[in-house]
Amino acid sequence: MTLPHSKFSSRRPRGNAMNGEGAERAAVDTSCTTVHSLSTQDASRRLRYMQKDGRFPVVFQKAPGHWSPYLMDIFTTLVEVRWRVMFLFFLLSYTLSWLVFGLIYWLIAYVNGDIDGEERRLCVANVRGFTGAFLFSMETQATIGYGFRTMTENCMVAIIVVTIQDIFSCLLDTIIIGIIIAKMASARKRAQTVGFSRCAVINLRNGCLSLSWRLGDLRGNHILEGVVKATIVRYMKKPRGAIVMSYQDLDIPNREIVLATPATIIHKIEPGSPLYGVGPEDLLENNFEMVVSFTYTGDSTGMLHQTRTSYTPTDIHWGQRFQDVMKLRKGRYKVDYSLFNVTVWVPVPLLSAEKYDRRRGPLVGGQNPQPSSCLESQSGDSLQENPEESTEVNNQTFL
Repeated sequence: MTLPHSKFSSRRPRGNAMNGEGAERAAVDTSCTTVHSLSTQDASRRLRYMQKDGRFPVVFQKAPGHWSPYLMDIFTTLVEVRWRVMFLFFLLSYTLSWLVFGLIYWLIAYVNGDIDGEERRLCVANVRGFTGAFLFSMETQATIGYGFRTMTENCMVAIIVVTIQDIFSCLLDTIIIGIIIAKMASARKRAQTVGFSRCAVINLRNGCLSLSWRLGDLRGNHILEGVVKATIVRYMKKPRGAIVMSYQDLDIPNREIVLATPATIIHKIEPGSPLYGVGPEDLLENNFEMVVSFTYTGDSTGMLHQTRTSYTPTDIHWGQRFQDVMKLRKGRYKVDYSLFNVTVWVPVPLLSAEKYDRRRGPLVGGQNPQPSSCLESQSGDSLQENPEESTEVNNQTFL
């Protein structure tokens, strides 16, 4: 979708654009006047490798005996289940244990003749039926101790059953409390307060085309340390429905950061980058997904967490930069998270990094132009970097 010329008329070069040559030249030199997006129909057909919230749309085919790994690692299984399933397990575990031991006490009382109510050598006093046995089982396991139903020293079997129930009660309480604490301190909950920007941008930084996205922590207790990683994921469909996945990591200098303030993660599109030959028009034709993650240690708990998301070509905005969010106010750094996802237009050539480097690279002995360094000054006929962009680079956290 091309924006109206009048909106960005001040940034358009003057000249005759009536013929094909002029129109082509205008398309090359115009900055920030074209928005590249996929149609809703194409976007709905494309399946994401990872959802924006970090979940993977992967379904595993059930094999024979697939429940065995879940039962062998029952603690992890219960930690990962939903809260309603956990509360159901909590309810059933105690209720069933009371019923089982109550049934055992009723059988002991029935065999010993305690149910008849005759005054003789009783095993369980004041148990006249299954209801009384169930109440005695609940009082014993919950350590209520009303004192009306008691265990006597006449039956060794009953004493052994009470001992087993006490040990089982301690073990069950430990498991239930541990699972609840583990679920409350889950890394997924902490990861919800550490987030990436909704989009990624491509702009000029120090004369080099760079891909950048934001990372911020919404909580006051800051993160001790963390590692940023980005991977380009592509998939190819083979005959008979088979899919082959390919992964290629993006080079990010200084991956380890302390997220005290929002950071702008930057990947320089240099030779060797999977995006080096991709231009703004090529984004529409490329079928890839950029998966980014941030693995960190929390300051409050010291636990290891991970936040992740993904960007498709429609989430990458060419010719934009993020709005400044951090300012110095009264001896403190003030961060405005309402501008965390806000972007502004900046002049950026509508060329791939490879073509852009060739265009400004010098000729050596008549050979093909060699890409110049991103830190070198641009030649006179190259598009100049926006001064606002240079200021933004200095103000942002640069990795």
